[in-house]
Amino acid sequence: MDFTHLLRPNSFDDLVGQEHLSAQNAPLRVLCEKYTLGHSFFYGPAGCGKTSIARIIAKTMDLPFYEFNATSIKIEQLRKIFEQYKNALQKPLLFIDEVHRLAKNQQEVLLPVMENNSVLIIGASTENPFFSLTSAIRSRSMLFELKHIKNEALLSLLDKALKYADLDCETDAKEYLIASSGGDARAMLKLLEFASSIDTTITMHLLKSLRPNALSAGSSEAGVHYDLASALIKSIRGSDADAAIYYLARLIDGGESADFIARRLVILASEDVGNANPQALTLTTSALTSVSKIGYPEARIILAQAVIYLCASPKSNSAYLAINSALKAVNDGVMLEIPNNITQKNENYLYPHDFGGYIKQTYLSKPLKFVDLKEIGYEKKMKEWMLNIKGFIKD
Repeated sequence: MDFTHLLRPNSFDDLVGQEHLSAQNAPLRVLCEKYTLGHSFFYGPAGCGKTSIARIIAKTMDLPFYEFNATSIKIEQLRKIFEQYKNALQKPLLFIDEVHRLAKNQQEVLLPVMENNSVLIIGASTENPFFSLTSAIRSRSMLFELKHIKNEALLSLLDKALKYADLDCETDAKEYLIASSGGDARAMLKLLEFASSIDTTITMHLLKSLRPNALSAGSSEAGVHYDLASALIKSIRGSDADAAIYYLARLIDGGESADFIARRLVILASEDVGNANPQALTLTTSALTSVSKIGYPEARIILAQAVIYLCASPKSNSAYLAINSALKAVNDGVMLEIPNNITQKNENYLYPHDFGGYIKQTYLSKPLKFVDLKEIGYEKKMKEWMLNIKGFIKD
Protein backbone atom coordinates (compact mmCIF):
# COMPACT_ATOMS: atom_id res chain seq x y z
CA MET A 1 0.00 0.00 0.00
CA ASP A 2 1.53 3.30 -1.13
CA PHE A 3 0.92 5.49 1.92
CA THR A 4 2.93 8.37 0.45
CA HIS A 5 0.53 8.63 -2.46
CA LEU A 6 -2.66 7.86 -0.54
CA LEU A 7 -1.98 10.39 2.22
CA ARG A 8 -0.63 13.19 0.05
CA PRO A 9 -2.42 16.39 1.17
CA ASN A 10 -4.89 17.93 -1.28
CA SER A 11 -5.29 21.30 0.39
CA PHE A 12 -3.54 23.67 2.79
CA ASP A 13 -5.80 22.36 5.56
CA ASP A 14 -4.54 18.81 4.96
CA LEU A 15 -0.86 19.81 5.06
CA VAL A 16 0.93 18.81 8.26
CA GLY A 17 3.98 20.34 9.87
CA GLN A 18 4.31 23.59 7.89
CA GLU A 19 1.81 25.84 9.63
CA HIS A 20 3.83 28.98 8.81
CA LEU A 21 2.89 28.30 5.16
CA SER A 22 -0.48 26.60 5.45
CA ALA A 23 -2.32 28.50 8.21
CA GLN A 24 -5.36 30.61 7.26
CA ASN A 25 -3.43 33.89 7.52
CA ALA A 26 -0.07 32.58 6.23
CA PRO A 27 1.23 34.83 3.41
CA LEU A 28 1.76 31.93 0.99
CA ARG A 29 -1.79 30.66 1.42
CA VAL A 30 -3.30 34.14 1.19
CA LEU A 31 -1.45 34.83 -2.06
CA CYS A 32 -2.61 31.52 -3.55
CA GLU A 33 -6.24 32.02 -2.55
CA LYS A 34 -6.14 35.51 -4.07
CA TYR A 35 -4.56 34.07 -7.25
CA THR A 36 -1.63 36.47 -6.89
CA LEU A 37 1.24 34.15 -6.00
CA GLY A 38 4.36 34.85 -8.04
CA HIS A 39 7.31 32.68 -8.97
CA SER A 40 8.49 30.92 -5.81
CA PHE A 41 11.19 28.61 -4.58
CA PHE A 42 10.90 26.24 -1.63
CA TYR A 43 13.78 24.68 0.24
CA GLY A 44 14.00 22.35 3.20
CA PRO A 45 14.89 18.80 4.24
CA ALA A 46 13.68 15.72 2.41
CA GLY A 47 10.14 14.55 3.03
CA CYS A 48 8.86 17.82 4.48
CA GLY A 49 6.21 18.55 1.82
CA LYS A 50 7.81 20.66 -0.93
CA THR A 51 6.22 18.72 -3.81
CA SER A 52 2.91 18.50 -1.98
CA ILE A 53 2.82 22.26 -1.54
CA ALA A 54 3.48 22.77 -5.26
CA ARG A 55 0.54 20.49 -6.08
CA ILE A 56 -1.68 22.28 -3.55
CA ILE A 57 -0.78 25.62 -5.14
CA ALA A 58 -1.73 24.31 -8.58
CA LYS A 59 -5.05 23.00 -7.26
CA THR A 60 -5.84 26.15 -5.26
CA MET A 61 -5.08 28.44 -8.20
CA ASP A 62 -6.64 26.01 -10.71
CA LEU A 63 -3.52 25.77 -12.89
CA PRO A 64 -2.34 22.92 -15.15
CA PHE A 65 0.54 21.18 -13.35
CA TYR A 66 3.80 20.02 -14.93
CA GLU A 67 6.47 18.36 -12.82
CA PHE A 68 10.16 18.12 -13.71
CA ASN A 69 13.48 17.33 -12.07
CA ALA A 70 16.40 19.63 -12.83
CA THR A 71 18.74 16.65 -13.24
CA SER A 72 16.84 15.38 -16.29
CA ILE A 73 14.88 18.35 -17.61
CA LYS A 74 15.37 19.26 -21.30
CA ILE A 75 15.10 22.76 -22.70
CA GLU A 76 13.01 21.38 -25.58
CA GLN A 77 10.43 20.17 -23.05
CA LEU A 78 10.14 23.62 -21.56
CA ARG A 79 9.86 25.37 -24.90
CA LYS A 80 7.14 22.98 -26.01
CA ILE A 81 5.04 23.91 -22.96
CA PHE A 82 5.76 27.61 -23.42
CA GLU A 83 4.59 27.41 -27.02
CA GLN A 84 1.48 25.43 -26.07
CA TYR A 85 0.34 28.14 -23.64
CA LYS A 86 1.66 31.09 -25.61
CA ASN A 87 -1.77 32.59 -26.27
CA ALA A 88 -3.78 30.64 -23.72
CA LEU A 89 -6.07 32.31 -21.21
CA GLN A 90 -4.79 30.02 -18.45
CA LYS A 91 -1.12 29.75 -17.56
CA PRO A 92 0.47 26.49 -16.40
CA LEU A 93 2.46 25.84 -13.22
CA LEU A 94 5.91 24.36 -13.87
CA PHE A 95 7.32 22.62 -10.82
CA ILE A 96 11.06 21.92 -10.94
CA ASP A 97 12.57 19.75 -8.20
CA GLU A 98 16.28 19.88 -7.33
CA VAL A 99 16.20 23.39 -8.78
CA HIS A 100 19.70 24.17 -7.50
CA ARG A 101 20.97 21.85 -10.25
CA LEU A 102 19.59 23.97 -13.08
CA ALA A 103 22.30 24.93 -15.54
CA LYS A 104 22.76 28.60 -16.40
CA ASN A 105 21.39 28.13 -19.93
CA GLN A 106 18.29 26.44 -18.49
CA GLN A 107 17.76 29.36 -16.13
CA GLU A 108 18.07 31.77 -19.05
CA VAL A 109 15.27 29.92 -20.87
CA LEU A 110 12.99 30.50 -17.88
CA LEU A 111 13.62 34.25 -17.70
CA PRO A 112 11.32 35.43 -20.53
CA VAL A 113 8.27 33.53 -19.24
CA MET A 114 9.01 34.64 -15.70
CA GLU A 115 9.19 38.21 -16.90
CA ASN A 116 5.88 38.17 -18.80
CA ASN A 117 4.21 35.84 -16.24
CA SER A 118 2.89 33.51 -18.94
CA VAL A 119 4.01 30.59 -16.76
CA LEU A 120 4.19 30.22 -12.98
CA ILE A 121 7.56 28.76 -11.95
CA ILE A 122 7.79 26.86 -8.67
CA GLY A 123 11.11 25.33 -7.66
CA ALA A 124 12.16 23.08 -4.79
CA SER A 125 15.44 21.96 -3.30
CA THR A 126 16.95 20.46 -0.17
CA GLU A 127 19.49 23.30 -0.40
CA ASN A 128 18.91 27.03 -0.41
CA PRO A 129 18.49 27.56 -4.18
CA PHE A 130 19.17 31.28 -4.06
CA PHE A 131 22.89 30.55 -3.87
CA SER A 132 22.78 28.71 -7.21
CA LEU A 133 20.21 30.80 -9.09
CA THR A 134 21.16 33.84 -11.12
CA SER A 135 20.39 37.32 -9.79
CA ALA A 136 17.84 37.74 -12.58
CA ILE A 137 15.91 34.70 -11.35
CA ARG A 138 16.20 35.76 -7.71
CA SER A 139 14.88 39.25 -8.34
CA ARG A 140 11.71 37.82 -9.89
CA SER A 141 10.99 35.27 -7.17
CA MET A 142 10.09 34.67 -3.55
CA LEU A 143 11.80 32.19 -1.25
CA PHE A 144 10.04 30.01 1.33
CA GLU A 145 11.77 27.71 3.83
CA LEU A 146 10.25 24.45 5.07
CA LYS A 147 11.25 22.79 8.34
CA HIS A 148 11.65 19.23 9.53
CA ILE A 149 8.18 17.98 10.44
CA LYS A 150 7.76 17.88 14.21
CA ASN A 151 6.93 14.65 16.01
CA GLU A 152 3.40 15.76 16.88
CA ALA A 153 2.59 16.29 13.21
CA LEU A 154 4.22 12.98 12.25
CA LEU A 155 2.14 11.23 14.89
CA SER A 156 -1.04 12.69 13.42
CA LEU A 157 -0.02 11.51 9.95
CA LEU A 158 0.96 8.07 11.26
CA ASP A 159 -2.39 7.62 13.00
CA LYS A 160 -4.17 8.41 9.73
CA ALA A 161 -2.10 5.79 7.90
CA LEU A 162 -2.71 3.12 10.55
CA LYS A 163 -6.45 3.80 10.54
CA TYR A 164 -6.61 3.86 6.73
CA ALA A 165 -4.90 0.46 6.42
CA ASP A 166 -6.47 -1.03 9.58
CA LEU A 167 -3.06 -1.84 11.07
CA ASP A 168 -2.12 -2.56 14.69
CA CYS A 169 1.02 -0.82 15.90
CA GLU A 170 2.69 -1.36 19.26
CA THR A 171 3.51 1.78 21.25
CA ASP A 172 7.30 1.45 21.07
CA ALA A 173 7.03 0.68 17.34
CA LYS A 174 5.00 3.84 16.80
CA GLU A 175 7.64 5.85 18.67
CA TYR A 176 10.39 4.28 16.56
CA LEU A 177 8.57 5.00 13.30
CA ILE A 178 8.51 8.68 14.23
CA ALA A 179 11.88 9.10 15.93
CA SER A 180 13.94 7.11 13.42
CA SER A 181 12.59 9.11 10.48
CA GLY A 182 14.21 12.38 11.54
CA GLY A 183 11.33 14.67 10.58
CA ASP A 184 10.95 13.04 7.15
CA ALA A 185 7.29 12.11 6.59
CA ARG A 186 8.05 10.17 3.42
CA ALA A 187 10.68 8.05 5.19
CA MET A 188 8.24 7.27 8.00
CA LEU A 189 5.45 6.24 5.62
CA LYS A 190 7.81 4.15 3.48
CA LEU A 191 9.02 2.21 6.51
CA LEU A 192 5.40 1.61 7.52
CA GLU A 193 4.60 0.53 3.95
CA PHE A 194 7.35 -2.09 3.91
CA ALA A 195 6.46 -3.34 7.38
CA SER A 196 2.75 -3.63 6.55
CA SER A 197 3.62 -5.76 3.53
CA ILE A 198 5.05 -8.31 5.96
CA ASP A 199 2.56 -8.20 8.85
CA THR A 200 -0.57 -6.29 9.84
CA THR A 201 0.80 -5.93 13.38
CA ILE A 202 3.69 -3.51 13.43
CA THR A 203 6.28 -4.34 16.10
CA MET A 204 9.62 -2.84 17.09
CA HIS A 205 11.35 -6.09 16.10
CA LEU A 206 9.84 -5.91 12.61
CA LEU A 207 10.80 -2.25 12.15
CA LYS A 208 14.35 -2.82 13.40
CA SER A 209 14.77 -5.66 10.92
CA LEU A 210 13.96 -3.19 8.12
CA ARG A 211 15.71 -0.09 9.53
CA PRO A 212 18.32 -1.11 12.14
CA ASN A 213 19.38 2.47 12.83
CA ALA A 214 17.80 5.89 12.65
CA LEU A 215 18.20 8.00 9.55
CA SER A 216 20.94 10.61 9.65
CA ALA A 217 18.59 13.32 10.87
CA GLY A 218 17.65 11.59 14.09
CA SER A 219 18.41 9.40 17.08
CA SER A 220 16.48 6.19 17.57
CA GLU A 221 15.15 7.43 20.90
CA ALA A 222 11.80 9.13 20.55
CA GLY A 223 11.94 12.91 20.56
CA VAL A 224 15.55 13.25 21.76
CA HIS A 225 17.61 13.77 18.61
CA TYR A 226 17.50 17.56 18.56
CA ASP A 227 17.90 17.77 22.34
CA LEU A 228 21.00 15.56 22.19
CA ALA A 229 22.55 17.54 19.34
CA SER A 230 21.78 20.77 21.17
CA ALA A 231 23.25 19.41 24.41
CA LEU A 232 26.45 18.38 22.61
CA ILE A 233 26.92 21.80 21.04
CA LYS A 234 26.12 23.70 24.22
CA SER A 235 28.44 21.50 26.27
CA ILE A 236 31.30 22.19 23.86
CA ARG A 237 30.46 25.89 23.86
CA GLY A 238 30.59 25.76 27.66
CA SER A 239 33.96 23.91 27.60
CA ASP A 240 32.62 20.89 29.53
CA ALA A 241 34.50 18.03 27.88
CA ASP A 242 32.94 15.25 29.99
CA ALA A 243 29.39 16.35 29.20
CA ALA A 244 30.23 16.77 25.51
CA ILE A 245 31.75 13.28 25.26
CA TYR A 246 28.69 11.82 27.00
CA TYR A 247 26.26 13.42 24.53
CA LEU A 248 28.52 12.38 21.65
CA ALA A 249 28.26 8.79 22.91
CA ARG A 250 24.47 9.09 23.15
CA LEU A 251 24.26 10.28 19.54
CA ILE A 252 26.54 7.53 18.27
CA ASP A 253 24.67 4.85 20.24
CA GLY A 254 21.38 6.19 18.88
CA GLY A 255 22.49 5.55 15.30
CA GLU A 256 23.45 9.13 14.39
CA SER A 257 25.62 9.33 11.28
CA ALA A 258 29.25 10.33 11.79
CA ASP A 259 28.94 12.82 8.92
CA PHE A 260 26.09 14.67 10.61
CA ILE A 261 28.03 15.01 13.88
CA ALA A 262 31.21 16.09 12.10
CA ARG A 263 29.32 18.76 10.10
CA ARG A 264 27.95 20.19 13.34
CA LEU A 265 31.48 20.34 14.76
CA VAL A 266 32.77 22.19 11.67
CA ILE A 267 30.02 24.77 12.08
CA LEU A 268 30.78 25.16 15.78
CA ALA A 269 34.48 25.61 15.04
CA SER A 270 33.66 28.82 13.18
CA GLU A 271 30.59 29.94 15.09
CA ASP A 272 31.84 29.47 18.66
CA VAL A 273 35.64 29.12 18.51
CA GLY A 274 36.38 31.25 15.48
CA ASN A 275 39.59 33.21 15.36
CA ALA A 276 40.25 32.66 19.05
CA ASN A 277 41.74 29.40 17.72
CA PRO A 278 41.73 29.37 13.88
CA GLN A 279 43.21 25.84 13.88
CA ALA A 280 39.87 24.50 15.15
CA LEU A 281 38.30 24.89 11.70
CA THR A 282 41.19 23.03 10.08
CA LEU A 283 41.00 20.16 12.57
CA THR A 284 37.22 19.72 12.36
CA THR A 285 37.27 19.91 8.57
CA SER A 286 39.90 17.18 8.60
CA ALA A 287 37.69 15.18 10.97
CA LEU A 288 34.74 15.53 8.57
CA THR A 289 36.84 14.22 5.69
CA SER A 290 38.22 11.39 7.80
CA VAL A 291 34.93 10.06 9.18
CA SER A 292 33.35 10.13 5.72
CA LYS A 293 36.09 7.80 4.46
CA ILE A 294 36.49 5.61 7.54
CA GLY A 295 33.05 5.28 9.11
CA TYR A 296 32.12 3.57 12.35
CA PRO A 297 33.35 2.14 14.63
CA GLU A 298 36.71 3.92 14.25
CA ALA A 299 35.05 7.26 13.40
CA ARG A 300 33.99 7.52 17.05
CA ILE A 301 37.65 8.14 18.03
CA ILE A 302 38.08 10.92 15.47
CA LEU A 303 34.88 12.59 16.63
CA ALA A 304 35.95 12.32 20.25
CA GLN A 305 39.31 13.95 19.49
CA ALA A 306 37.59 16.85 17.71
CA VAL A 307 35.05 17.32 20.53
CA ILE A 308 37.73 17.43 23.24
CA TYR A 309 39.85 19.83 21.17
CA LEU A 310 36.90 22.19 20.71
CA CYS A 311 36.06 22.05 24.42
CA ALA A 312 39.65 23.00 25.30
CA SER A 313 39.79 25.85 22.77
CA PRO A 314 39.24 29.53 23.67
CA LYS A 315 35.85 30.71 22.41
CA SER A 316 34.86 33.67 20.25
CA ASN A 317 31.70 34.29 18.22
CA SER A 318 32.92 37.52 16.61
CA ALA A 319 32.82 36.07 13.06
CA TYR A 320 29.25 34.81 13.64
CA LEU A 321 28.13 38.20 14.96
CA ALA A 322 29.94 40.12 12.22
CA ILE A 323 28.41 38.32 9.24
CA ASN A 324 24.92 38.35 10.80
CA SER A 325 25.20 42.08 11.38
CA ALA A 326 26.42 42.71 7.83
CA LEU A 327 23.69 40.54 6.28
CA LYS A 328 21.06 42.38 8.32
CA ALA A 329 22.37 45.68 6.99
CA VAL A 330 22.21 44.40 3.40
CA ASN A 331 18.72 42.97 3.93
CA ASP A 332 17.64 46.29 5.43
CA GLY A 333 18.63 48.04 2.21
CA VAL A 334 22.11 49.35 3.06
CA MET A 335 23.55 49.27 -0.47
CA LEU A 336 26.63 51.47 -0.75
CA GLU A 337 28.37 52.56 -3.92
CA ILE A 338 31.79 50.96 -4.28
CA PRO A 339 34.48 53.66 -4.00
CA ASN A 340 36.15 54.32 -7.35
CA ASN A 341 39.64 53.60 -6.05
CA ILE A 342 38.84 49.90 -5.43
CA THR A 343 36.85 49.17 -8.59
CA GLN A 344 38.48 47.13 -11.34
CA LYS A 345 41.49 48.59 -13.12
CA ASN A 346 41.31 51.94 -11.32
CA GLU A 347 44.61 53.80 -11.41
CA ASN A 348 43.96 55.45 -8.04
CA TYR A 349 44.13 52.16 -6.15
CA LEU A 350 47.00 52.04 -3.66
CA TYR A 351 48.60 48.58 -3.52
CA PRO A 352 49.25 47.93 0.21
CA HIS A 353 52.30 45.76 -0.46
CA ASP A 354 54.02 48.80 -2.01
CA PHE A 355 53.66 50.57 1.34
CA GLY A 356 54.93 47.92 3.72
CA GLY A 357 51.65 45.99 3.97
CA TYR A 358 49.22 48.80 4.84
CA ILE A 359 48.18 52.18 3.46
CA LYS A 360 45.15 54.16 4.49
CA GLN A 361 42.56 54.55 1.73
CA THR A 362 38.77 54.45 1.26
CA TYR A 363 37.14 50.99 1.11
CA LEU A 364 33.58 51.99 2.04
CA SER A 365 31.74 55.05 0.78
CA LYS A 366 30.16 55.32 4.25
CA PRO A 367 31.63 54.13 7.57
CA LEU A 368 30.12 50.85 8.78
CA LYS A 369 31.06 48.73 11.80
CA PHE A 370 30.47 44.98 11.92
CA VAL A 371 33.63 43.33 13.24
CA ASP A 372 34.46 43.47 16.95
CA LEU A 373 37.49 41.31 17.67
CA LYS A 374 37.69 39.97 21.22
CA GLU A 375 40.72 39.79 23.47
CA ILE A 376 40.57 36.00 23.59
CA GLY A 377 43.21 33.52 22.40
CA TYR A 378 44.71 34.21 18.99
CA GLU A 379 42.00 36.77 18.28
CA LYS A 380 43.65 39.07 20.84
CA LYS A 381 46.81 39.07 18.69
CA MET A 382 44.72 39.78 15.58
CA LYS A 383 43.08 42.75 17.28
CA GLU A 384 46.43 44.14 18.39
CA TRP A 385 47.84 43.77 14.87
CA MET A 386 44.83 45.53 13.29
CA LEU A 387 45.10 48.42 15.73
CA ASN A 388 48.88 48.60 15.33
CA ILE A 389 48.94 48.86 11.52
CA LYS A 390 46.31 51.61 11.63
CA GLY A 391 48.38 53.61 14.12
CA PHE A 392 46.03 53.34 17.08
CA ILE A 393 48.66 51.71 19.32
CA LYS A 394 52.44 51.91 19.29
CA ASP A 395 54.91 49.05 19.61
